[in-house]
Amino acid sequence: MTPRTVAAIVSFVIGIPTIAHAQSDEADRVTEAGVILAEIMEAPDNAIPSLVLEKAEAIAVFPSTIRGAFLVGVQRGKGIISVRNRAKREWSLPAFLTLTRGSFGIGGQVVDIILVVTTRRGVVNLFQNEFEIGGEVFATAGPVGRNAPPSTDIQLSAEILSYLRSRGLFAGGSLEGATIRQDQFANQQFYGSRFRTQDIVLDGKATKPQAVEATRTWRAALSKYAPNR
Repeated sequence: MTPRTVAAIVSFVIGIPTIAHAQSDEADRVTEAGVILAEIMEAPDNAIPSLVLEKAEAIAVFPSTIRGAFLVGVQRGKGIISVRNRAKREWSLPAFLTLTRGSFGIGGQVVDIILVVTTRRGVVNLFQNEFEIGGEVFATAGPVGRNAPPSTDIQLSAEILSYLRSRGLFAGGSLEGATIRQDQFANQQFYGSRFRTQDIVLDGKATKPQAVEATRTWRAALSKYAPNR
């Protein structure tokens, strides 16, 4: 999917002006994350429940994560995260992350990944230089269905709910053992300084993204599907 196609989809779904100029890889990543969230939430039946998004303290999207086509494969992806500021009733600018996960079996497909972080402790853990899902922070596959409540005690107590979309299919999926790292190089490319995740999503030190339209697209999707009430 080209950047122009991505931008056109977002423009149609959430009413943001089309991005006409060429973008960097980081800007494309931000735009595509907004598209993925909008596509999933506009699906008639398979969407993230509204109750889950109301509880969200942060949302991360990893577009087009590659699952290696080997007996012992590795999933690698690049994504973004924004954190909810309930006091200001807004979502932060995006910070950049990478995700790596060893996997067993035959893969080879492209997977879109969404993480809904439901507690502040889960958010703070994602600020570490290297964070592994599991262990002290409980994560599980998220429930699916626009009006479906979290269906089990496990899902209610989870600090991170994970979702996977592959070949048109969308469902909760386990990412136990996945390692998430700050992508300070991408932060520097997008904001002009080597910001840490916390600098951007909590401290507000990043104020001048290199692609304002892409940032607006992402935050508009967050505001529409996970509004600050």
